[in-house]
Amino acid sequence: MSHRLPPLGALRAFEAAARLGRMTAAADELSVTPGAISRQVRQLEQHLGVALFGGSKARPTLTPAAHVLQPVLTTAFAHIADAVREVSDPSRGPLDVACFSTFTVKWLIPRLFDFQAQHPGIEVRLRTTDAGAGAGRMQGDLVITAEAAAGVRDARTEQPLFPEHLGPVLSPELAQRVALHQPADLADPALGPLCLRTRTRRNAWAMWSTAAGVPLPTPSQAAPEFEHYYFTLEAAVRGLGIAIAPWHLVMDDVLAGRLVAPLGFVTSGYDYVVCRRASGPLPRLDVFCDWLQAQARANPVPPGPQGPPSG
Repeated sequence: MSHRLPPLGALRAFEAAARLGRMTAAADELSVTPGAISRQVRQLEQHLGVALFGGSKARPTLTPAAHVLQPVLTTAFAHIADAVREVSDPSRGPLDVACFSTFTVKWLIPRLFDFQAQHPGIEVRLRTTDAGAGAGRMQGDLVITAEAAAGVRDARTEQPLFPEHLGPVLSPELAQRVALHQPADLADPALGPLCLRTRTRRNAWAMWSTAAGVPLPTPSQAAPEFEHYYFTLEAAVRGLGIAIAPWHLVMDDVLAGRLVAPLGFVTSGYDYVVCRRASGPLPRLDVFCDWLQAQARANPVPPGPQGPPSG
């Protein structure tokens, strides 16, 4: 087997034939003869040293090697087509938007229908990144991430979205069984096993206690730890414990009564920001950024921190 890449034409012919299931259909799509498709596929098989099609000419079947190769080629050719569209006409093509997975599920997707209704001609393609603040900055058209509020911003490529607010949330049923009237109540060791933790943000409780000016709740190895914030928040909704959560991720649940926030929220010291690529004008990206800013301004104001009950 050669380690050189096969001819592009052979790869294109095979991809079309494998995806469409017939040589004649591939020939129609690529505006060549069926014989040309067959020759290109044979050339690719010789280059790779493996068979790609089995069965009869009337009913060809894909070999295991073809099942591996075809989806990768289909994705690669789609990316090439997107890039060609992008450089030939910057006003067209999908927008690649990356953000944290829980942010995508809990904040962006519930609001995205509004953008699609206003701008049906602009396709938004979402991907997620959970590698930490600033992750994925150099990939795609736009990244929504969290950065230290005191950080230096590049006004050409960065736009603030909203400050992050953190607070304890729990289900109404659990709130009836535990007494949370002031932040210091969380210092009760009996509540330690109920303080839910998230593996991707293990410092959430420490950040909240620092911002609220209260001692860190007593840690407990019995407290469940979840892989992502989305799992932690769902556990809180189901009454499994108390979560420290950003307001923008739980505001819909709080307003709907699925969660309560008896102690309110405090600023965490992080801002959510929109980081956009700087390579030339991109009108549809301007439109999406303007829409994001409008959605951020429409966020309900989080309830403030609660102090000790008055006598």
